[in-house]
Amino acid sequence: MSRTAIEKTLSANDTGETGGHQAGLCVPRDADVLDFFPKLDTGIKNPRAPIDVVDETGKEWTFSFIYYNNRFFGGTRNEYRLTCMTPYFKEFNLKAGDTILLWRKSPHNLRIAFRRANQKTGVLRLSSSWKVIETGF
Repeated sequence: MSRTAIEKTLSANDTGETGGHQAGLCVPRDADVLDFFPKLDTGIKNPRAPIDVVDETGKEWTFSFIYYNNRFFGGTRNEYRLTCMTPYFKEFNLKAGDTILLWRKSPHNLRIAFRRANQKTGVLRLSSSWKVIETGF
């Protein structure tokens, strides 16, 4: 967990705008992004770790970081996900194009914030994938 911060521009699928059902945000198997999250025991089926975060209003949220690895246990899935975020999305009415930011103030102090898609940030967005960023937080 040595990265300063990560961000993800939300897709319509992430926010539920497509009407489909998925189990959270897909997290790429990119070492720089995965390094931000807790290490999971990949030798057990579907390992997970709770992620406690505090938003800009001071409200605490608990998300779940999961490695769905049942492909190695007779199933088909092999992906990392950040789940249990729907209440956060609904609380702030987040939509496709909005960006969530996660950063650490200390090893056990994780924060979350968001930027609306229409806010000018001076950052060129080339895709809706996760990115490791350096912040002034």
